[in-house]
Amino acid sequence: MNIRATYSHLNGLEYLQVHLADLWTEIVGVISDVDAWKCKSKVSKEKGMEGIKLYNPVDLNGAFKKQFYSLGWREKRTDYYVTADVALARKTMLLDADRQKNDIEAGGAMPYATYKQTDFVKNGIAVEVQFGKYAFIAYDIFVKHMTFYLRDEINVGVEIMPMKEMASKMSSGIAYYENELHNVLMQGRGTPAVPLVLVGIVP
Repeated sequence: MNIRATYSHLNGLEYLQVHLADLWTEIVGVISDVDAWKCKSKVSKEKGMEGIKLYNPVDLNGAFKKQFYSLGWREKRTDYYVTADVALARKTMLLDADRQKNDIEAGGAMPYATYKQTDFVKNGIAVEVQFGKYAFIAYDIFVKHMTFYLRDEINVGVEIMPMKEMASKMSSGIAYYENELHNVLMQGRGTPAVPLVLVGIVP
């Protein structure tokens, strides 16, 4: 596959190129090593597209995982506690999980254990590969990357997604680069408050 477009939010790409150029080279290499044509294995059942072979998100994700794992990138999970008490939530959100639980209970509220997981992390860089519906990319960009960044577990989030020309050869409702770029730009220059690199790819 090839990179067709990139967008650097809050100097995310510049940070990679200056401080961790080897990781950016690995990311570019992984993308180029994935053979999208081998992942064109989903036979559509959608009205008007019956019988047409489409790019299969499961196969694509599997191909990316194989490549990233071969280079030492690994899934990362961060555990934490939440509460309905706004004051306690603000006070504890950046603490470690055990401290969160204790402080929430000490404040007389109920702590609920939860977590967030990201696809691939290495040396403070998180990569999400997204071939899902629109809501999944919004969650990655505005929630996942932000959570790991605020907890000082990453320095940059990278979001890899199809360009519109590729998404049009997938099931309906797949998120695509041009639209997600628009969504980020609509938030203004400082939101989300995490350095990001949006990457649009094509076969």
